[in-house]
Amino acid sequence: MLTEFGVTARWHGGYDESALEAWAVEARSNLGDRRVSLGIVFMTPRLFPNAAQVLEILRVHARIPLLVGASSTSLIAGGEEAEDCDGIALGLFSLPGAELRGVYFNQGRVEAATEADFWVRETGVQAGETGGWLAFLDPFGIDAENWLKQWNLAYAGRPVFGGLSSGAPGKQSTQVYLDGAVYEEGGVAVSVGGGVELAGVISQGCTPVGQTWTITRAERNFIHELGGRPAYEVLAETFEGLSSEEQLRARGNLFVGLVVDEYRDEFRRGDFLVRSLMGVDPQSGALAVGAMPRPGQTLQFQRRDAAAASEDLQTMLRQTRERLGGRSIYGGFLCCCNGRGQALFGKPDHDAALVQAELGPLSVAGFFCNGEIGPVGARNFFHGYTASLGLFVDRASSTP
Repeated sequence: MLTEFGVTARWHGGYDESALEAWAVEARSNLGDRRVSLGIVFMTPRLFPNAAQVLEILRVHARIPLLVGASSTSLIAGGEEAEDCDGIALGLFSLPGAELRGVYFNQGRVEAATEADFWVRETGVQAGETGGWLAFLDPFGIDAENWLKQWNLAYAGRPVFGGLSSGAPGKQSTQVYLDGAVYEEGGVAVSVGGGVELAGVISQGCTPVGQTWTITRAERNFIHELGGRPAYEVLAETFEGLSSEEQLRARGNLFVGLVVDEYRDEFRRGDFLVRSLMGVDPQSGALAVGAMPRPGQTLQFQRRDAAAASEDLQTMLRQTRERLGGRSIYGGFLCCCNGRGQALFGKPDHDAALVQAELGPLSVAGFFCNGEIGPVGARNFFHGYTASLGLFVDRASSTP
């Protein structure tokens, strides 16, 4: 797909040096006189033995000054999703006035980050200099949750979009890429600053069920009371208040949504962090959830299925389009959970096509991953069954 400030392309198959060189040249030529600012690449496991050569070919023949990416078994280019394929997805972006800085980090650096300014010193990027980060991490060799907690402190209020790399099923072998280097553990991140910042969409694939409730008693990951009543009693009442059709769709698909920022007059989809409902105890009235809820926090039950996921993504895309107004979108990258795609929606290209329908034409490169990164409120979280769309947006332009 070709737009004014970006181009995305997909390579089918394995390693062929001369053919890859020609493919990279062709992709670069589609940008005309515009200079490439950033390249984003995703590769499938078949190319692991030749990953370093592929990166060098792309850097030289597509003239990419900064190249970042990750591995996956399924790729996204433009409005198409290629699941369980072989090949490469490449995005080339011309970002006017952007100041970009790429960094690599590993578990050793995460463990060394004991001071508040560690990551600012490590990256050379001050909090006020960045308009957001894109990040790709290995899911096996690094404490990703701890890293993100540290990043949230170092770059408070700055969004992080990205995901965890994936590889061949059943094998703990993935890769992340920065310029010409191939890493089999750790993570890579790029700061986007200057005249460009990151905006985007986090679609957690759920629709709200019932009313909101205030958590009045909680301990560790157990919610004991909602609105002063046993939490299980509230859940059962909510379920019984649904129509028979809604009950059928909700059975086995209920989650909890926890508000991250309580300082709002009303709450809507993007304000809830969705987490799993792990178990219930009718006798004690407690709910076990995949989070650490706190008393006073607002909760709303959520339903996740194909229809809810489609509705949620479309709603979030439209809200983002309205929020950005007339600001220029130069392109983006889409990170989709391995649990989405045809397995969830029953048809190909669902998420990628919906992005194009609501925001396109837009140059988007992406992959299916083992976990997605994105903000809810002012903090960044890891998600599951989520579509994380990062957008390169003109920081200066706007329409009154």
